[in-house]
Amino acid sequence: MNTRMKIILLLFILALVVIIIGNYIYLFLIKRDIDYENRNTYFNKGKDNLAILIEVDRKSLSVIDLDSNKVINSYGVATGKASTPTPLGTFKIVEKARWGGGFGSRWLGLNVPWGKYGIHGTNKPGSIGFNASGGCIRMRNKDVEELYNIVDYDTTVAIINGSYGPFAYGFRNLEPGDRGADVAEVQKRLKLRDYYDGTLDGVYGDGTKRALIEFLKDNNIPATDIINNNIYEKLGIILMD
Repeated sequence: MNTRMKIILLLFILALVVIIIGNYIYLFLIKRDIDYENRNTYFNKGKDNLAILIEVDRKSLSVIDLDSNKVINSYGVATGKASTPTPLGTFKIVEKARWGGGFGSRWLGLNVPWGKYGIHGTNKPGSIGFNASGGCIRMRNKDVEELYNIVDYDTTVAIINGSYGPFAYGFRNLEPGDRGADVAEVQKRLKLRDYYDGTLDGVYGDGTKRALIEFLKDNNIPATDIINNNIYEKLGIILMD
């Protein structure tokens, strides 16, 4: 083989190598720019119009398309134990994080005013379907990862438990220091009667206590800081079957 042919062959091989390497570089750059966690275009399309409904009694979390008012996905969940119930009410997603351990692979924090609660994964998938948590909503890791990718900050999360709203766990005697949706409802009733001027934070603090004592005094009810069934009734809070 003469020198000219050797040079032509060498140039051909070099060109082929450049083409192959260039192709690999191109594919690498293309793949790098793909957001695989957000590749589901259906979920991304209506991201601003999605809401979450959590039904504690059914152990169910549903993602709802508010434009069509249709459920687009449902998941099984675990909710709070009787001693640490899941908060009831309407909240917003204010945190998104990739945690680990007992919180599984994802965390979606809620703006519950009286405590730190959220939707998260779990390292105990056998607890799904039961009252097993400290109040948070547990999901299987693969489910919470999917949910994490299809909802955004400020997504509305409504948590219900049957038909009794904030009193779905029943009436409890409230004492200073207690927290929950039932405390927030009492605060709201006292505010509507111009006794309470604080925030509806669901925390039974000094401001709530002062408002309660003033309300009891004006209604000729013996002063107490324990909110019982009689006081619930005086505030117009009655559970109807």
